[in-house]
Amino acid sequence: MNENSCSFHSEKELRDGQVESVCAAYPLPYDKDTGVLRALRGIPISELKNHGILRALTAEANGWQPGVVNAEVLRAQEEWEAVDNIQTEPGSQASVDQPGQLISFSEALQHFQTVDLSSFKKRIQPTIRRTGLAAIRHCLFGPPKLHQGLREERDLVLTIAQCGLDSQDPMHGRVLQTIYKKLTGSKFDCALHGDHWEDLGFQGANPATDLRGAGFLALLHLLYLVMDSKTLLMAQEIFRLSRHHIQQFPFCLMSVNITRITIQALREDSLSRECNRQQKVIPVVNSFYAATFLRLAHVWRTQQKTIADSGFVLKDLEVLAKKSPRRLLKTLEIYLAGVSKGQASLLGAPKCYGPQAPHSKDLTFTGVCDLPPHSSEGTWLI
Repeated sequence: MNENSCSFHSEKELRDGQVESVCAAYPLPYDKDTGVLRALRGIPISELKNHGILRALTAEANGWQPGVVNAEVLRAQEEWEAVDNIQTEPGSQASVDQPGQLISFSEALQHFQTVDLSSFKKRIQPTIRRTGLAAIRHCLFGPPKLHQGLREERDLVLTIAQCGLDSQDPMHGRVLQTIYKKLTGSKFDCALHGDHWEDLGFQGANPATDLRGAGFLALLHLLYLVMDSKTLLMAQEIFRLSRHHIQQFPFCLMSVNITRITIQALREDSLSRECNRQQKVIPVVNSFYAATFLRLAHVWRTQQKTIADSGFVLKDLEVLAKKSPRRLLKTLEIYLAGVSKGQASLLGAPKCYGPQAPHSKDLTFTGVCDLPPHSSEGTWLI
């Protein structure tokens, strides 16, 4: 008998040629004393599974059964059962169901357009209440009021800002997972609570705790930034800047502050002129958010700002954004036009990037809402 061939003594033992085909691919010396099991030793478990050999060897109904329970048979059966019973971990990329699938901005927005938000809508204040001279000045010299037909869309934006993050809602989880994957390049889902969120610039393990004053709108803005092909590059540039070894800042927490500025600009009618011109609210709000974030990154990079400057930079940025929204939007248009032409970064890459920046919990971050009233004084940055 040829040493590189497998031989059996009955038609049943051949099992329709399965063992022969595997042995041809994995030639092994045959030992008459130990029989078939010696011949199969060393063949990968995956090949045994693919050819159905383990089932044939361990199924009593198929006719072949060893006279004595052999350790090889028991081991093979255990390995087969282990392979057959491997389950995908909840929330992993292999899961076809939510939240493993990425979610687009339009899909997330549609969710809020279809669910009942009446309890949240009661809390909103669509416009700033002005009295006395402030009301007269705004009426005479302020921006125009938002057209009546656009006010429902504006109220939806403000209502979403009243909604919190619900980790039990699959859509909310998909939004978080999408933001994480797009910023980090990860192909796998992550836990909705954990230290990995600090790497993205949240202050703690639970992103929900950092949405004060902006609600779920802050996450929708981040989703818009990373899911739009034109702004994804910008988001990644700003994210890299936030991890600079000297100029680091908490990326997501800074974004939440930009959303707060956007909400205030919308309530104060600073965006009404542009919304009326485009006959839209949500696209204008999204673009204004992106333009303001772009401006912050440019100032941060070119003026060598650090985390100690965060509160004052944000306060100056708020004043500028409300005063000259059209100018910010124009800057964004120029940037995106450069991206579409494949031009180099308009932010300007820092000279060097050192080791990964420390977690945001190790930094002292001052947001817009944390500054004392007198801190609003400052120079405009454009």
